[in-house]
Amino acid sequence: MSTPSLPLSSVLRTKHEEAEGDEPKKKTREEWKKAKELEEARKAGTVPAAVDEEGKDINPHIPQYIATAPWYFGAGGPTLKHQRPQPEKILSFTHLNEHYVRGQKGNTAIRYRKGACENCGAFGHKKKDCFERPRKVGAKYDASNIAADDILLPTLKLDFDGKRDRWNGFDPADYTAVVEEHKKIEDFKRQIKAKKLKEGEEMSDGEPDDDDEDEDKYAESVDMPGTKVDSKQRITVRNLRIREDTAKYLRNLDPNSAYYDPKTRSMRDNPYKGTGRKEEEVDFAGENFVRFTGDTVTQAKAQLFAWDAYEKGVDVSLQAEPTKLELLQNQFMGKKEEFKKKVSDDLLEKYGGKEHLDAPPPELLLSQTENYVEYSRHGKIIKGAEKQVVRSKYDEDIYHGNHTSVWGSYWRDGMWGYSCCHSFVKISYCTGEAGKQAKSELLLPDGLPIVAQSTFSKDNSEENEEKCAKTLLEIHREKKMKKKKKRKKNNSSSGSDSSSESENEEEMEEKRRKKLREALIRAKMEEDEAREMMKLDERERSYNSMYNFKAPTEEEIEAYQIRRQREDDPMAAFLGK
Repeated sequence: MSTPSLPLSSVLRTKHEEAEGDEPKKKTREEWKKAKELEEARKAGTVPAAVDEEGKDINPHIPQYIATAPWYFGAGGPTLKHQRPQPEKILSFTHLNEHYVRGQKGNTAIRYRKGACENCGAFGHKKKDCFERPRKVGAKYDASNIAADDILLPTLKLDFDGKRDRWNGFDPADYTAVVEEHKKIEDFKRQIKAKKLKEGEEMSDGEPDDDDEDEDKYAESVDMPGTKVDSKQRITVRNLRIREDTAKYLRNLDPNSAYYDPKTRSMRDNPYKGTGRKEEEVDFAGENFVRFTGDTVTQAKAQLFAWDAYEKGVDVSLQAEPTKLELLQNQFMGKKEEFKKKVSDDLLEKYGGKEHLDAPPPELLLSQTENYVEYSRHGKIIKGAEKQVVRSKYDEDIYHGNHTSVWGSYWRDGMWGYSCCHSFVKISYCTGEAGKQAKSELLLPDGLPIVAQSTFSKDNSEENEEKCAKTLLEIHREKKMKKKKKRKKNNSSSGSDSSSESENEEEMEEKRRKKLREALIRAKMEEDEAREMMKLDERERSYNSMYNFKAPTEEEIEAYQIRRQREDDPMAAFLGK
């Protein structure tokens, strides 16, 4: 326990003694260590606690700033007297029995008195402090309506508790009239109830009992999660488990097992489902196991019937009148079955078909079959039963537009299509072999489509088919070989002159123009095809339908430059017309 702080006079006297040469009393290191060990022992409980001047024990765990007395208090040892109310201050405060006067006024005069309020004529305040409406003619000149005098309240000096006393100034006599009124109402209700019980009449619908006026009529109306209701004592008890019981969420640590609601501490399903243990072998099989077994289902149906009957005007309750409810439910179910049977008989009599209802159950019809199955000695099927085809969840063998193959079964030049007609348009109508032949005729040897079929003569159609069958590398090699042969012929011929060279240049220029014309036609077709493709929805357009992986040729680049429209050109608006 810390020692009280020294007063200022003691500190000054110590300094004066040091100046005169006297040795001050200082604690050595051993003394400080012993004091610290004593404090720790008191906190541990091995040593008795410190005692104040009144012989009371001081809690060793009290903080130092509370246990240390100020220097002006003059404490010589451990004490907590400075934390308690001081007797001299208690006497200066007003006693709790003295209180304010609430809601009362003093006497009312019949004439104006000197020193009273000039506005209302009451003693206790002046005209500038009056709370009443300013009168046209004050009470000083008209004494017809003088207000009651203000009560002079005593000058109270309340302590901490007195300032916060909510019942200060309360007079129990003011509440006597309210108590008597409620007492008369209770006596009148008791007389009416005794009269009805004597006459044997039932209480009318909607009139609550005097005991249950401020609460629900029946205990089942209370529906709060995590609580259960004791209908006898009308109290709610929290759904707490015994500490020794195994928690529900620890029965199966698999996250995919039964769901546990931590708010209501409920687990509906069986946590041991799928573990190989039966419901009879475990001590807890879920709350639904108890809820939907035995007479629980019957009671739930009876409760539901009671609620439906109450909504339709029949005053019946499962808790108050169980026998009456069971009789009503049996009577209702009997009439319901009779009505269903009557409706069924009327329909069969009117439309017929009663002979179909007398057929044997499907279990007996399907118990025998004429399908022959032969097994081996090892139990394997030899013949008779066909092996089931394992199919995926997607639709298979469904062909649209008279196709015999699915979309994506054909690939050419970076585009998908149908292998039955070589069509690259999805959800198009199948043209069969005619479509294949048309596609092959509209393809150049390098695989690019054109429109101008006049460039290919009918005489060399067999040569074009052979070229289409060859690869690009073979066609390129044949072209290079032909060029080499032509160069050798030109070099070997001695009569070659400048005229032959000019003829070769004219032929090359003619071929270039021809390729450029074909490139322009292909560019126009690609633009039209891209424009039609952009009109389609993205979901209907095939994957990579607008992607071309081939590098453009010189003629294609020149055709693009010719057909390209420049926005900065003033004549660009007239080019599209």
